[in-house]
Amino acid sequence: MDNRAVIPNLTESYSIESLLKGEIIPFYKPLGWTSFDVVNKLKWFVKRNFKISNLKIGHAGTLDPLAEGLLIICTGKLTKAIESIQNQPKEYIATIGLGMTTPSYDLETKFDNVFPTEHITREQVELVLEKLRGVVFQTPPLFSAKRINGKRAYDIARAGKNKTLDAVEIHIYENELLHFGQNELKLRIACSKGTYIRSIANDIGIALHSGAYLKKLVRTKIGDYNAQNAHNPNEFCNALLTRTEVN
Repeated sequence: MDNRAVIPNLTESYSIESLLKGEIIPFYKPLGWTSFDVVNKLKWFVKRNFKISNLKIGHAGTLDPLAEGLLIICTGKLTKAIESIQNQPKEYIATIGLGMTTPSYDLETKFDNVFPTEHITREQVELVLEKLRGVVFQTPPLFSAKRINGKRAYDIARAGKNKTLDAVEIHIYENELLHFGQNELKLRIACSKGTYIRSIANDIGIALHSGAYLKKLVRTKIGDYNAQNAHNPNEFCNALLTRTEVN
């Protein structure tokens, strides 16, 4: 799925009044945007075009700038639903590069090591995935928003310091191999809150006696919400303004 998500007809779906009262809106976060970019896009659009500066708004689950896909935005009184949405299972499509690693486990940082991949077989990958199902204790990447003694882990990492975060319990409900290549895997992963797909990529590389990094990530589902029915932020705002002008 590309960055232009499917846009349902907004004529009878959303209005400035409904946003102020409370809405739960599925957005498709474009590649390169932060999760707060989506929040701020809607917040400042409402302020600029409707002269309303008190829109209550937040998102239910961060996506890294290098990831794209489903991001749930809650407004008004329905910001109370953020925590319950965050706790729902999530699904991702992950493209994992084999044979190299980066300090951040993705493409935020440069490659630091190269490993052989000739020995890797589809059967080996399937065995590794089988061991990564169920309850797993995962070590979050140092390049993350986790805190260490009050400091963000990514600030410590960018300062060139090396720390190890405590492992946390997560649940991987499903992981399915969609594509096997000698230098690349494509997986569908359904997992619990707090799962770092980057760490899964790194763990897969270690288990295969090689290296791996997260090449591309798309979040496709959060609970019953699906990226196929999500709104592009720019088109959503344009449609909302057009609908208001028509009315």
